[in-house]
Amino acid sequence: MMVKRGFTLIELLIVITLLGILAVAVLSAINPIEQINRSRDTSSRSDAEQLINAVERFYASKGFFPWRVTETVEPGETIGVDWTVVNNEDFLDTEGTAVVQKLSSDATAELKESFINRISAARANSLYIFNRGQQGDSTYVCFRPRSASFLDDATNRCDEGGDYGSLPDDYPPEACAGGDEIYNCLP
Repeated sequence: MMVKRGFTLIELLIVITLLGILAVAVLSAINPIEQINRSRDTSSRSDAEQLINAVERFYASKGFFPWRVTETVEPGETIGVDWTVVNNEDFLDTEGTAVVQKLSSDATAELKESFINRISAARANSLYIFNRGQQGDSTYVCFRPRSASFLDDATNRCDEGGDYGSLPDDYPPEACAGGDEIYNCLP
C-alpha cells in the first residue's frame, strides 16, 4: 500500500500563521512610514544646506544679501530677513523680485531651476529663512521635521540648546515655538 506524503491543513495553517507573525514583526521594526518621513527630512535638510550655500556665495560675490538690492543701508534699515517661507511668491527682495529667481539668474546663478521647482512644488516641505540683520549674525534655513528622529533633534536643540549647549542669540525664535511648531534649522 502506498502512503501519500504531504502537509495537513493544520500544519499549513501553523506555518502561514508563523510567517504572518514574522512579517508583522519585521514591518514594525523597520516602520516604513518613519523611513519615508526620514528620507523626506533628509531631502529638506539637503535643500536647506544648498540654499544657505547659495546665499553665502551670493553675499561673497556681491557684498550684500540677495533679499536686498544694494549694499547701501539707510539709517534704521535692517539688512536681515524676517521669518519667511522660501518659494517664488513670498520670498522677495526690497524691490519685489523673487529671491530664488535672483539666485538662479544673474551673473551668479547659484541655484539650478530644478532646485527652485522642487522647493516651490505644492508637496514640498516648506523652507523658512531668517537673518536677524546684525553684524555677525548667521542666516538660518529651517524646515518642519516629519520624522520622529528629526523632530527629536529639533526638540533637543530647542530645549535650552540640548546637546548643542545654549542657543545662539541670533537663532530664530519661531523655530522653537513649541508643539507642532518646532523646526530643524541650519546651520
